[in-house]
Amino acid sequence: MLQTFIDFFTGFIPPWLTCFFISALPILELRGGLITASLLGVPWVQATAACVLGNVLPIPFILLFVRKILSWMGKTKTFGKMASHYEQVALRKGQELVEKYPNRVMFGLFVFVAIPLPMTGAWTGSLIAAFLGLPPRRSFLSVSMGVLCAACIMLLLAYAFPSLMGFHV
Repeated sequence: MLQTFIDFFTGFIPPWLTCFFISALPILELRGGLITASLLGVPWVQATAACVLGNVLPIPFILLFVRKILSWMGKTKTFGKMASHYEQVALRKGQELVEKYPNRVMFGLFVFVAIPLPMTGAWTGSLIAAFLGLPPRRSFLSVSMGVLCAACIMLLLAYAFPSLMGFHV
């Protein structure tokens, strides 16, 4: 899947912009963007800036509008099932977060986003914050700080230890 995006974008835009767009996509996010940057030979400073900005860009829109969008999508035949699925995932993950960090939900949100595992990025973190009704400004800060921490971890994996990721630069 990642290779398809790389092939599509690199034909007509610079590699750092490819990484920016990949980082803005759900599921791939910053992890996919930094791996792509490493594979394309983008310098790590440029890659980090592009990927962090790309991953942080959707956060305010998700925090402010996702409930309205999913509500609208839930009323359609085409997207109803998908909207319900995302809502259930966000609520389940959110409940786990609140149970694990009952008095420190913002810290839990940061930790959730900071650990670069599947389904723990900025998109899911923002969905959780929106569905839990957390304050948007504090949620944005918490998720953004998690993105920065995840970027540090992924930089080490993608640039310093690429063989751990299963590829060679």
